[in-house]
Amino acid sequence: MAINGIFGNTISMASKALDFLWEKESVISDNLANVETPGYKSKYVTFEEEFRRRLEGADGDAQSMAGAINSSRYRVHTSEQESTRADGNNVNADVEIMELTRTSLQYQYLLKSVSSDVSRLNTAITGQ
Repeated sequence: MAINGIFGNTISMASKALDFLWEKESVISDNLANVETPGYKSKYVTFEEEFRRRLEGADGDAQSMAGAINSSRYRVHTSEQESTRADGNNVNADVEIMELTRTSLQYQYLLKSVSSDVSRLNTAITGQ
């Protein structure tokens, strides 16, 4: 039995979420690195809404759900938010740092959750 068969779609969903959070951290880091770059427009990543729509549109069987999970993609967008700065840069470092912290905590929590699931499976298999 494949690992996805044991966990259902949990591992696939967690993998997609981890990919999204990794990209989100990367985009936020880029925004922070460009906080002093004149004319730079902040970027952001979307994923949750598309992921939710695809899951809700799936038939509910395992194969349909797996297809919905695998076809979900994150997207990077450039912010259209107007700048309050004279140089045209619209990065708000305080907001970006807060979002980076939140994203990092979400990533750590999800990784710990997956690790715990795999550890329980290992214990069940080995009996130790």
